[in-house]
Amino acid sequence: MENNVEENCSCRTKHREEKEYKDLINRLKRIEGQIRGIRHMVEEDAYCIDIVRQTAAANAALNSFNKVLLANHIRTCVAEDIRSGQNEKMDELVCTIQKLMK
Repeated sequence: MENNVEENCSCRTKHREEKEYKDLINRLKRIEGQIRGIRHMVEEDAYCIDIVRQTAAANAALNSFNKVLLANHIRTCVAEDIRSGQNEKMDELVCTIQKLMK
């Protein structure tokens, strides 16, 4: 899986304001905690439905993270691209949304 991430990395970067950065990092830390909790539940032979509920909560947290990240992306990167008369980021965004909605 790590190779897949590296293969898909385009090595582009984006400067984020401190508030946005801290918000995203805090969300990811909470999600990491949820995932560790799920692993612990499996290790402790927790009831299947309880694990499924926690997994659903982690999925919801990841979806929420994506919503925040995409909203920030649209407000900054995509808007700047449109203002400069380019459509590459708009096309990229449409493709990404289509993949997310599968």
